[in-house]
Amino acid sequence: MPVDDVLLDCEEHMEKSIEHLQHELRAIRTGRASPALVEHIQVDYYGTPTALKSIANIMVPEATQLLIKPFSPGDMKAIEKAINDSKIGLTPHSDGKQLRLMMPPLSQERRLQLVGQCKG
Repeated sequence: MPVDDVLLDCEEHMEKSIEHLQHELRAIRTGRASPALVEHIQVDYYGTPTALKSIANIMVPEATQLLIKPFSPGDMKAIEKAINDSKIGLTPHSDGKQLRLMMPPLSQERRLQLVGQCKG
């Protein structure tokens, strides 16, 4: 195998590794709202596991708040259940048309956990 092919293969693997790391770091709850925290959550959508981002708009109206607006209001209960089952540590608050997730402030203990998670 020529050196150029080996280098190209290594470069592709490294780029994939960096993309994966960036995706994982975006999903860490830091006290600031980010759609990446919930967009991957699988919702039971008519019997099929579907990513939340595929069935709802996920917005950040404030720095510590996520707003989830389902495309179809009938999916509210399934989305709420999926968020509760996901163990992300956030409780959805529903007004019938949309869900709000409030990010609590980080405690010192949680900050240390995040540091360990990022290093690990």
